[in-house]
Amino acid sequence: MAERVLRHIPVMLGEAVEGLSVRSDGRYLDGTFGRGGHARAVLSRLGPDGRLLLMDRDPQAIAAAQAEFAADPRVSIRHANFSSLAEWDETAAGLDGVLLDLGVSSPQLDEAARGFSFMADAPLDMRMDTSCGESAAEFLAHASEREIMDVLWNFGEERHGRRIARAIVADRDATPFTRTGQLAALCERVVGRREPGKHPATRTFQALRIRVNGELDALHDGLDAALSRLNPGGRLSVISFHSLEDRAVKQFIRDQSGRVQNSRRGPPVQAAPARLTAVGKAQFPSAEELSANPRSRSAVLRVAEKLAEEGA
Repeated sequence: MAERVLRHIPVMLGEAVEGLSVRSDGRYLDGTFGRGGHARAVLSRLGPDGRLLLMDRDPQAIAAAQAEFAADPRVSIRHANFSSLAEWDETAAGLDGVLLDLGVSSPQLDEAARGFSFMADAPLDMRMDTSCGESAAEFLAHASEREIMDVLWNFGEERHGRRIARAIVADRDATPFTRTGQLAALCERVVGRREPGKHPATRTFQALRIRVNGELDALHDGLDAALSRLNPGGRLSVISFHSLEDRAVKQFIRDQSGRVQNSRRGPPVQAAPARLTAVGKAQFPSAEELSANPRSRSAVLRVAEKLAEEGA
């Protein structure tokens, strides 16, 4: 485990933390602690009156946070999904910044037993919080062909989803899908090696992971919660790793900035009062980071600032 922690490289570290515009006496929340790369950088900028709140739904991440930061009086730690950040009493005083590094972490991918990777055979789990919820194997054991197909398309944009779902349902009675290797082999058999440089199970594993962990629902709820707790001038810094996440973040910032995209076919929509403003454009990893950390290749960073309410 220690070796994995040492090899974990936080993505877009400088850009994401710069986006927060950290004040030495501010209150900040890292909703996806992981192994603490971003949190460590934020804490290094805080003075004795600053506060850093750490959350993660993964018990192993929380154990790492406790081991490194529990003794620091500026830090509070909570095992929970960032979607519930507004329910934490520590956030009631307001926040000057919220950082979210979405998706699966390197330690989760690298530990085969977690079941996130198709590169090693392991139990087909995929739960970020292993203390609760339904595993990927349990979902595939009871879901209908249509349910599986919808998950593969909606969360993985897998155009071969119908064929994959049909094959899973046809095969599972004789041999239940309990191992990552089984599912990866089925995807390779059904899809084949049609995309150079991409394993045929990539989209299927992504889709099941998102479904098992309710990631998009958590993202929508977490963005709303972050906005409700940010102080005027507070920053939201979000790193996404696939188009579904980034689309949700981009749309949230746009919708909360008072801009409306009216349809030519429907009646005009009245814009709501602006509560956020985008800070710059979407940012992407530098060439140097891509070379040092290939896992950063799909990262997109968006930053927004909360506006003061009219009349406040």
